[in-house]
This record gives sequence, C-alpha cells and structure tokens, in this order.
Amino acid sequence: MRSTWSRRWLAVGVLLALAAPLHAQSFGFSWWKDAQFQRDLGLTPDQTAKIDAIFQSTISLLRQKKADLDRQEDELSRMIAAGADESLVTRQVDKVESTRASMNKMRTLMLYRIDLLLTAEQRVKLEAFRARRDAERRDKEQSTGRRFRP
Repeated sequence: MRSTWSRRWLAVGVLLALAAPLHAQSFGFSWWKDAQFQRDLGLTPDQTAKIDAIFQSTISLLRQKKADLDRQEDELSRMIAAGADESLVTRQVDKVESTRASMNKMRTLMLYRIDLLLTAEQRVKLEAFRARRDAERRDKEQSTGRRFRP
C-alpha cells in the first residue's frame, strides 16, 4: 500500500512539474492535446477528452483565484508601504496565504485527478519526458549563464 501511494505522489509531482507554468500567459503547455505526446504516451481519445475536461473545469477557477491573489497581494503591499498597524498587516498576510493555499490545493487536486486517468506505463513515460526537459533546462542555464524560467 505504501509503495502505491509513493508512486502516486511521485506521479503527482511529475504532473506538478509539467503544469508549473499555470501562471504563464497561456496557462501552460496542454501536453495531452499535442499529437506527438498522445502517440508517445499512448493516450487514448477518451483519456485526452477526460484530461481536458478536468483541466478546463479547474482553470477558470484558478484564474479567478489568481486575480483575487493579485488583489490581496496589492493590498498587502499598499498596507506595508503605508506603515499599517501590524495586526492589520497580519490579517492581510493571512488572506494572501489562504488564497495561495486554496490555489495550490485546487491545482494539486486537478493534477491528481489527471494522474488517476494515466496508466503506470504512461506515468513512467511522462516522468522520462520531465527528466529530459529538466536536463535541457539545466544545459540551457549553463550555456547562457542565467537561470531559465518557464
């Protein structure tokens, strides 16, 4: 049982790494829609449709939460710049972190639901892709002398 959960969490970690650019303009690379990925991972049309449904149902909520987080952070910055009372700043920090935690929870659950749709073999292939991508990023960072951000 422990081994199964360990593998599941590893897979969730892989999916988190692949979906990390959710804050990017396009909200990430929709790898499940890419024909080459579909072939390489052996995704069925049903899996692709279900993954997309999970993503689409969550992404609009994540966008709303992100807008709320931005507003809360702006308010916190304003309060700090104005030298607001520490108790007020503390309450605002709590709001910011609560919103951030809610976003992370939603995103993690989305990725977990996607993970449940994949076979063990597909998870291994996805992990191999992530490892290659990370190696490419490290190589690019070393060759350019600056940190690469997705």
